[in-house]
Amino acid sequence: MTITPTTISSVLDGIAFGKKTHHGSLTMFPLRSERRGGLEYLTLAEALEAGFARISEVSKGGSVPELRLANLGSLPVLIVDGEELIGAKQNRVANLTIMAPARSAIKIPVSCVEAGRWRYSREDFTASKTVHFARGRAVRTQSVSESLCCDQSPRSDQGRVWRDISAKAARMQAPSSTSAMAAIFEKHAARVEDYVGAFTASGENSGAVFAIGEEVVGLDLFDEPSTFRLMLPKLVRSYAVDAIEHTGSTGRRCTRKVANAFISGLAAADVKSYPAVGLGTDIRLTGPGVIGGALAVDEHLVHMAAFSTPADEVGGTPDGPHPSMASTRLRRRFFEDN
Repeated sequence: MTITPTTISSVLDGIAFGKKTHHGSLTMFPLRSERRGGLEYLTLAEALEAGFARISEVSKGGSVPELRLANLGSLPVLIVDGEELIGAKQNRVANLTIMAPARSAIKIPVSCVEAGRWRYSREDFTASKTVHFARGRAVRTQSVSESLCCDQSPRSDQGRVWRDISAKAARMQAPSSTSAMAAIFEKHAARVEDYVGAFTASGENSGAVFAIGEEVVGLDLFDEPSTFRLMLPKLVRSYAVDAIEHTGSTGRRCTRKVANAFISGLAAADVKSYPAVGLGTDIRLTGPGVIGGALAVDEHLVHMAAFSTPADEVGGTPDGPHPSMASTRLRRRFFEDN
């Protein structure tokens, strides 16, 4: 499959905005896409719960940057970028979005989010209720994109992942004997769940732009509303732990114009394609102030995750325009769910 900037632009041009919702410092702009994937698959949580999939270390000794996923079922399994896996020798997050083929076993690239443990807590992994916190996802996405460009290896900067978790845990007063990212979510669970309860996926929404204060942080867009509904609580938790740090932004709200400009920046981004892990094509998006990754299978965009890239956080270009200042080239219609 050949992915071009026109392919991505046409998907983004078909997006419509819904009525934004707020809680605390977080704003969500729901998105509706005209495109549907038409693919049948299970999410990772569904497959693990039903016993159709099993994730384990690649060997008894294990390997930090990769795990083994065995799909025992008759449908592909979708693993979303940043999904956290709990268990085995240490907790990990998926480095990119993957569609694991039916009745097969593959190695999946991951990053460790528990630096202080290298011993078995159980033989396999369970799916966490959380996703890598949003700013951490942005940093990891950039390093994976750089690794793919250099040697077509979807590896992250593991040291940076650990440093980010350590710094965030210190800021949020969430110490852990194993330096586990999970401790941050556990420490602030009550407030995080308040955020989860405040945001819902209604109607035909298949994604959302998320903003903290006045600035867009990221976007997740799926091929089907049903997938978005299943993933939304995890995604909200990811953005919520970042929003909790920015209590001073509670009274400042991102505008639809800024969210629209962020998507315009994505549509104008440089596009590179690589063979995916599992099924399909992995897509990398890079532009002034934006970084992203996506998975396309059978000419359908299954999932896109994209983030703003402030220069002081993930190595963006200081002289490049921030998405909020980009030209709003794409004119999208607006809708409100009943």
